[in-house]
Amino acid sequence: MNTVLVQEMERFNNLTKVIKSSLVNLQKAVKGLVVMNADLEKVSESLMINKVPAVWAKKSYPSLKPLAGYIEDLVKRLEFLQNWYENGKPHTFWLSGFFFTQAFLTGTMQNYARKYVIPIDALTYSFKLLKEDTMDSSPEDGVYVNGLFLDGCRWSRDKGVLAESHPKVLFDVVPVIQVTPIKIADVKDGLVYDCPLYKTSERKGTLSTTGHSTNFVLTIKLPTEKPPAHWIKRGVALLCQLDD
Repeated sequence: MNTVLVQEMERFNNLTKVIKSSLVNLQKAVKGLVVMNADLEKVSESLMINKVPAVWAKKSYPSLKPLAGYIEDLVKRLEFLQNWYENGKPHTFWLSGFFFTQAFLTGTMQNYARKYVIPIDALTYSFKLLKEDTMDSSPEDGVYVNGLFLDGCRWSRDKGVLAESHPKVLFDVVPVIQVTPIKIADVKDGLVYDCPLYKTSERKGTLSTTGHSTNFVLTIKLPTEKPPAHWIKRGVALLCQLDD
């Protein structure tokens, strides 16, 4: 996991450098110390309308938030990594706070594969939704994650299954999920909905150079009392962050 932390810090450092550089140059341009070029003018226009500047977005993680919400979210992500660095591995990982979520999940699977000497190709993920919002200890295998939202339905903590959304409630906060690698041969069939997890509500992305989508993360199997087709028609999906 230390490798994941270092990689995440490097990505966020690159982002904060771009943000700081553009703001410093914009201040100088306003004072007349440097030329106000087209890029700085676009940054200025974006700041005025509460929009994330395009030059930031190129180096940023996917986000549909307005500028104010984006900065607040960015600060929380940096605090998450800072706490991890200073206080050690957290008991519950904020899954939404990762720049490259797939790398964290792959690291979890690699640790399990090394521990039990199992080929990583023979493993997949098992998901168990708990009732708590945070945990005080780490699991023996796998990780605890939180910070996800259900769009199109809600999670019944009493029954432990998907349920219809409450009136006028668009999104439901998902409790802690225990992510545990298991052998593909040990996967048991059951009534579950293969719920896609996206980084944003845009629900689309492009393939990056790593072969991963820039938006889609993975599919999480969620228990349900209704046929999966019921939730497919409702467009149910998990999101790492909301738009506000």
